[in-house]
Amino acid sequence: MATGQQIVADLRREHQPVLVEPLLDLLKLEPGQVVLDGTVGLGGHAAVFAPRIMPGGRYIGLDLDEELLAEARQRLSGLVGHGLDLFKANYAEYPEVLAALGLQRVDVLFLDLGVNSAQLADPARGFSFESEGPLDMRYDRTQADKALDLVNAASEDQMADLFYEFGQEPLSRKIARRICQVRHSGRITTTRVLASAVESAYAAAGKGPSRRSPATRVFQALRIAVNHELENLQRFLDLAPTHLAPGGKLAVISFHSLEDGIVKRWLRGQDDMEEITRRPVVADPAERHSNPRSRSAKLRVARRMEV
Repeated sequence: MATGQQIVADLRREHQPVLVEPLLDLLKLEPGQVVLDGTVGLGGHAAVFAPRIMPGGRYIGLDLDEELLAEARQRLSGLVGHGLDLFKANYAEYPEVLAALGLQRVDVLFLDLGVNSAQLADPARGFSFESEGPLDMRYDRTQADKALDLVNAASEDQMADLFYEFGQEPLSRKIARRICQVRHSGRITTTRVLASAVESAYAAAGKGPSRRSPATRVFQALRIAVNHELENLQRFLDLAPTHLAPGGKLAVISFHSLEDGIVKRWLRGQDDMEEITRRPVVADPAERHSNPRSRSAKLRVARRMEV
């Protein structure tokens, strides 16, 4: 039987970036362009996009996860230092990276949001309720606050609001109450203890089995809160018009309605951004079959108007 480490290694080798063909069709990358990839991850999109802007182009990849960045450096070793640069950085702070490189504007701003499959598969990262692991959920492992800090310090009302707002969880109050009951016996420090608390709240409410684990929305909410995902996305978008060259394009892949809603509302409120995708682009049946991660992916692309 494969070990957890072997499963993670296999996922990294077999990593498939989502919606590559629609992105290539919509972005129309050309030699000499500058691309800022705010979520480079394992380098899947970068491996496809970076060669298309060479020679003369710059591909700048950011990520908060040092382990994923190390993998990306190996995967992209032939391009690193030859037009491609990788940095540990929050994508919401990309202007600082551009300034350090002597750049003000780019031709493409790109985000592929959400947790990476390799992160989910690694029990030590604490993103998944399917295996026992520490209740961590940090993209940046040097960050102080972990999911366990939030779960053990937040009040019942604070947790209920969090699960409802970030997880769209209908039983948020019952789950928060159950978590507080479990806390009386000691700190909740592992993924399975938290998942069991959520499952027991569902059982007490008379909710039967379903295709999706009851813990799904709660884990999503905690991950979003721990990593400040929605605030970072909003800041990234608000900075985009300043740092996109005229005619430059913004592309965002989201994986749940909260992210997609932020992107949609922001685009509709911009006078200097032209939506290329009035409706989000989704994976075709072939991609959904070959790459399960693509099933919930939604792509929106916009172009900065010429001045």
